[in-house]
Amino acid sequence: MKKFIAVLLVVLFAASVIGCPGKAGTLIGVAMPETHVQRWLKDGQSLVAEAEKLGYRAEAQFGDANQGTQNQQIQSFLTQGAKALIVGCINDGVAPVITEAAKDKVVVVAYDRIIPNSADYDYYITFNNFKVGVLQAQSIVQGLNLNSVTSAAPKYITLFAGSPTDGNAFFFFDGAMSVLNSFIDSGALVVIGPYPRTSNDRENFQRIATENWQAPIAKTRMENLLSNDARNVTLDAILAPNDTLARAILEACKADAKYRSKLPVISGQDAEYDSAMSIKNGEQYSTVFKDTAKLAEAAILLADQVLKGQTISIPGAVLATGDLAEIGNTGRKFVKAYLLDPILVTKDNLTVMLDADFYSDRLDRGIPLR
Repeated sequence: MKKFIAVLLVVLFAASVIGCPGKAGTLIGVAMPETHVQRWLKDGQSLVAEAEKLGYRAEAQFGDANQGTQNQQIQSFLTQGAKALIVGCINDGVAPVITEAAKDKVVVVAYDRIIPNSADYDYYITFNNFKVGVLQAQSIVQGLNLNSVTSAAPKYITLFAGSPTDGNAFFFFDGAMSVLNSFIDSGALVVIGPYPRTSNDRENFQRIATENWQAPIAKTRMENLLSNDARNVTLDAILAPNDTLARAILEACKADAKYRSKLPVISGQDAEYDSAMSIKNGEQYSTVFKDTAKLAEAAILLADQVLKGQTISIPGAVLATGDLAEIGNTGRKFVKAYLLDPILVTKDNLTVMLDADFYSDRLDRGIPLR
């Protein structure tokens, strides 16, 4: 009898381990798009750490901005028996491997980028990306004191957008233009170069977009603008969609004699350390802080709750509804999109990132922000 009970306990324990996600051995695959934008490397590390906190086995791979490479990495996760995938995709070429994951009943969470043209997953977690653009534009309004500017003495701006293969780029731009268009309409703000009023103007949006968020592309375009469309004016502001591009654009401006004493007000995003230092030094004007440590924690919690069949409840995140539900539109279906709030950062509140311990891996360089 004792032997029977002992065997029964072993069987029950084994069943509980196999049937309970979160136990050691259950793999969560983390597929990030690249490492040339600083935040993705940190995101991958944070996602692995958060998964391991909940008892999962986790591995991160980085796609080097090549969708074929990322697809191979995701297929490798599936071959290893991953039960969940956290995917920051590169473009819609990821759809076939997401279909493979669905056939294997693997939970897929799109991470900070919608997985476009796919009906084979149900969850997306990101920040309120329309609001990111609103905050970027508000920083330009603030930096130029646009509410006091008239058409008699307008300010000049040029527009940049992110990668046209990244759905977030459209939300960033449309959020910004929802603020800036009224100043353009009044004549207080004059656009130099292409002016898509919204991202629906695909022809002009493509002209200001930056393929794969590549800094050299943005720098070259800025150099061309300074030599051509902006040759006879002094730009007062530049709408830049993220920090990596903002710094590249500023490099081009610094090489132009007109901007050596005063740089244009320029926006950004991601609160990269180098941009925080640039803001501190009076160069880049603003960034948008998206606490990706919290996003990583929320993404893993979401995957964990789905794997366990629990009601989804993520502290600090809201389910996108109403007009914001469009954020979850893959082009094939509407997925459940959970949104965290971004924070505008200028020179006045740089300590926000320090208070969040966002630069814990960088401050050993001895260059404090305080």
